[in-house]
Amino acid sequence: MSDAKADWLAQLAPAHAPPAAGWWPLAPGWWGVAFLTLISIAAIAYWQTRPPVRRRRLALRELQRLAALASDDQALANGIESLLRRYALARFGRTAVAGLSGEGWISFVVAHGGRAWAGGAGSLLLRAAWGGPVEADRSAWLSGARGFLRARK
Repeated sequence: MSDAKADWLAQLAPAHAPPAAGWWPLAPGWWGVAFLTLISIAAIAYWQTRPPVRRRRLALRELQRLAALASDDQALANGIESLLRRYALARFGRTAVAGLSGEGWISFVVAHGGRAWAGGAGSLLLRAAWGGPVEADRSAWLSGARGFLRARK
């Protein structure tokens, strides 16, 4: 009996450890982590670029509301000037916009998309916003404001 037992033991393969687990292919949990990481990065990038778009849309809606509600020219001019100042401060920053007034402000608006304010329309708007008597050019005021708000410079 002991002979048979010895033969069986001799026929067994030598003891060895299983091979080490490789890093590829990844386990399903790691695929999930990779997917969530990519989705998170894409969402952060998307939301970082969205505030300017949202700001522009809100400003265009407010301009449309101003055009519909403002019955007198002074209220319209004051509303447009205030809206564009707030938008420019938010978009271009305080250092670029806060010191601008008069012709400097008009040339800034014209240079950044409000081409309809070139010539006399911008000056008339500022004069009307500050209470001076003017002949209003509402369509030039509104188109210059729309151009400034839509410009992507």
